[in-house]
Amino acid sequence: MKKPLAFKRVAAKPKRPIPSNRLSNEEGKTRPSQCSESLTVAAVKPKKPQSQPRTKSDSSLPIPDILPDKMTILPFSFFQIDALELAPRLLGKFLRREDVVLQITEVEAYRPNDSACHGRFGITARTAPVFGPGGHAYVYLCYGLHTMLNVVADKEGVGAAVLIRSCAPVSGLETIQRRRGQKTDKPVLLNGPGKIGQALGLSTEWSSHPLYTPDGLEILDGPEPEKMLVGPRVGIEYASPEHVNALWRFAVAGTSWISAPKNTLRPPES
Repeated sequence: MKKPLAFKRVAAKPKRPIPSNRLSNEEGKTRPSQCSESLTVAAVKPKKPQSQPRTKSDSSLPIPDILPDKMTILPFSFFQIDALELAPRLLGKFLRREDVVLQITEVEAYRPNDSACHGRFGITARTAPVFGPGGHAYVYLCYGLHTMLNVVADKEGVGAAVLIRSCAPVSGLETIQRRRGQKTDKPVLLNGPGKIGQALGLSTEWSSHPLYTPDGLEILDGPEPEKMLVGPRVGIEYASPEHVNALWRFAVAGTSWISAPKNTLRPPES
């Protein structure tokens, strides 16, 4: 069988956000219920992003034809949808902070009335960002170690978000390696949600940050994946069976830049 390419080539000029395609946490042993305060990240003078080649072992994610600083920032309206719709739409999009640009390859959806979602506790000092309007960041710290980046979904007051589980590097590789403490260009560099937060140099102070404005951390438009995989979310054994087994984890098919376990991911049923 001919193996399908994972992405269409990025166009030479920015395009409007791709229309939604409807479909029907964490690293290692981390749990979404674990958190503590994080350290403040020192301000760094922004640098112009430069595209860098990915590892030769993975050709499924194309390097953009335009520099990240010329890409279109996704608008506020892009995020005003159910988390289960937003999650697959985020695949192939780009996260940018200063000289670091990452392409999103794996996500998980967390919804209202979801026994695995932080919003199940209601509005607290910690979970308040989840109930904000879609398009903002929700960043929390698990086990005092792993900084998790979530994209808030839906309308204000709903309480839903999409966890960014894995990414592939596009630019700023040296910065990513320094922050991660790993001199490698292999998927181990970014194949887990805690690694994403570390690579971007995030702290919990980034919670409620708007991702649709050119203000330090943005989500840029990118190529829609031709094929994707779905599976149950990771590390939510405490949730109800209905939510443990829900296929709310989405990943780009054909890429090695995804987290474990990989054997629970399958093509979606047509």
